[in-house]
Amino acid sequence: MSSAISGDLAKSPATPAAVATVLWAKQALLPSGWATGVTVNFGYDGVVSGVKSETSAPVGALQVALLLPSPANLHSHAFQRAMAGLSERRGPDPRDSFWTWRQLMFRFLDQLTPDDVEAIAAFVQMEMLEAGYATNVEFHYLHHQPGGAPYANLGEMSERIAAAAATTGIGLTLLPVFYQYGGCDKRALGAGQVRFGNDISRFADLVDAAERSLAYLPDDARIGVAPHSLRAVAAEDLARAASLRPDAPLHMHLAEQVAEVEEVLAHRGARPVDWLLGNAEVDRRWCLIHCTQMLENETLSLAATGAVAGLCPITESSLGDGIFDGVRYLGAGGIIGIGSDSNIRISLSEELRTLEYSQRLRDRSRAVLATADKSTGRVLFEAVVQGGAQAAGRPSGVIATGQLADFIALDGNSVHLAGRSGDTALDAWAFAGDDRLVRDVWSAGRHVVREGRHIAHDAITENYIRTVSRLRDA
Repeated sequence: MSSAISGDLAKSPATPAAVATVLWAKQALLPSGWATGVTVNFGYDGVVSGVKSETSAPVGALQVALLLPSPANLHSHAFQRAMAGLSERRGPDPRDSFWTWRQLMFRFLDQLTPDDVEAIAAFVQMEMLEAGYATNVEFHYLHHQPGGAPYANLGEMSERIAAAAATTGIGLTLLPVFYQYGGCDKRALGAGQVRFGNDISRFADLVDAAERSLAYLPDDARIGVAPHSLRAVAAEDLARAASLRPDAPLHMHLAEQVAEVEEVLAHRGARPVDWLLGNAEVDRRWCLIHCTQMLENETLSLAATGAVAGLCPITESSLGDGIFDGVRYLGAGGIIGIGSDSNIRISLSEELRTLEYSQRLRDRSRAVLATADKSTGRVLFEAVVQGGAQAAGRPSGVIATGQLADFIALDGNSVHLAGRSGDTALDAWAFAGDDRLVRDVWSAGRHVVREGRHIAHDAITENYIRTVSRLRDA
């Protein structure tokens, strides 16, 4: 595997846990609800071997105040992290939009080398872990050289995402993206898109190459496939792309922008959600990203499929996408998860807060996602850990025997948690605190965040700063 990061940094975190681990939590959120005095055991393979109630900590146990399952970050474009802060000036168009932002993004990515992508991805993954995410589901579409020619190794860029995961120790579900056309009319890819493009045959080879790159990672790494969108993939090739890994996660952008809805309607005779549900067997392996432009009947129909709606509230706010109908979707039993998408701001607690506040602003109400027996924070958190695990194809999302040890420990000494427990503690984290409350994170048993910092924080950060400084001066 190619790697721009070497030495001690590159070889430690992603190896299986060196010793079996015993955790004891004063409070823990279990599948049955909140419990006090909980001992959790997991071993070399990162799989939980036992969960039991004990009033005091066993000898040698690592003690934490509040233990939670950790969610997967189900939608990320790692390289866009290096654009943070660069797109807040209005261009010549008096009405700036997603589409004008996209042109800036296309120009930016033409500068990126494989070494740059690896350094940026490692920094993004480190930030995800420090925010409380145990897994990076990478919607990876930057495949080729500037100009569109493939690298000699077709999987070069996929290997760099995997190399970053080897550095950080994060769980990885790698989603090579299938991108054929510049729109529903099958126009050729533009100058900013040619680094993404493949026909279906080369995409099949790319998926194989991406999967080979995971051989260097622990066994919890996963492969999936990602047809980019209904605009970028021909109708006749969507099923072929989906069939390349029939049991693996399948992700796709859907119904994000008004112009996208209008284009699909004009060319395919139906709005995106209606067209997809009428032409594909959408089920629990699917994760549809954004879905901010859905009508009431579409919302209910998608919820009934068991697919995950992959929400990215910070990015959707940044790009002016619209507001996902979370009240209706969750009320119909729909499944959601959270992703950081453009990575301009990686904050698990803020994603939860932004999602809930968007619903309040639209409906002019409060605590709209809470239920009679669960607070807003509890509803949101349980939804995203369970939906994230499903979207990642990962046996996680709960603290239970047989599941991966993907855990967050919150700081019981934080002023925000003083006198707080149970649902109120989750509410305090999401609505009063921030990600500084995240004290420890385990990904498949790998203890990669300790006392609020990634174990390789300084080296990863220094490499990222060198990279973005060079890009700035280019």
